[in-house]
Amino acid sequence: MINKAIGGNVLVSEILTLILSKSDPQANIRQLSAEFPEQRLIDDIHSGKVSLLWSGASPHLEEQLLPIRIPLFKGLLGHRIFIIKEEHQSRFNHITTLEQLKKLSAGQGTLWGDTKVLKDANLPVVTALKYPNLFHMLEGERFDYFPRAIHEPWNEVSARPELNLKVEDKTLLIYPFAMYFYVNKNDHDLHDKLTQGFETAIADGSFDRLFLNNPMIKEALQKSNLSQRNVIRIKNPNMHPDTPVNRPELWLDINSL
Repeated sequence: MINKAIGGNVLVSEILTLILSKSDPQANIRQLSAEFPEQRLIDDIHSGKVSLLWSGASPHLEEQLLPIRIPLFKGLLGHRIFIIKEEHQSRFNHITTLEQLKKLSAGQGTLWGDTKVLKDANLPVVTALKYPNLFHMLEGERFDYFPRAIHEPWNEVSARPELNLKVEDKTLLIYPFAMYFYVNKNDHDLHDKLTQGFETAIADGSFDRLFLNNPMIKEALQKSNLSQRNVIRIKNPNMHPDTPVNRPELWLDINSL
């Protein structure tokens, strides 16, 4: 079994190992040694060279592959805190509604999936093709804030001490976002094993223990102080109607942290 190498791959590999230990302990897990374009991985799944990949939910993927519709990261990647200029914290201190946030502009990658999420919520967005340019554009006041998944901004700011940036203190933007395992549409055996193993790990608490005790997740949750932030929620039009939004055990509950 081969899976896709992406950011956070250590945690995803641990999740895969856990859920297969519940449903197929003899499974052999082998990970690709390099990253490949998503379409190549999809083609390799169709040809049988690759058994599964993981990626964010998207209509494009769901047309071609079969998702195991349980969010790998409990929707964590849809919890966004901002990088801002150091002296601009006062602009955010009293923002509690979407309408207030619309008075400021966000910076995003031109081709990022969550750029559409923000635009569909009528949030002003300034885009750039190259990710590194966004930090300089923020410092140059081309936009007001750079939304990042909660495990990302701390290292991004510390890696750029020459820029006058900080992690914003007060605001949390949330939208539904699921990272799924995907398999060949005809591979119902693997789909069922992954689903069964995941459901067992959720029911017995082992998935939550693994996820919440992961060093990257644990540090991000501690630093972000999510339960004390002003929460603004928006919709995600990219999510499939079958997204299990009515199963709270599958999603991060910031009030329980």
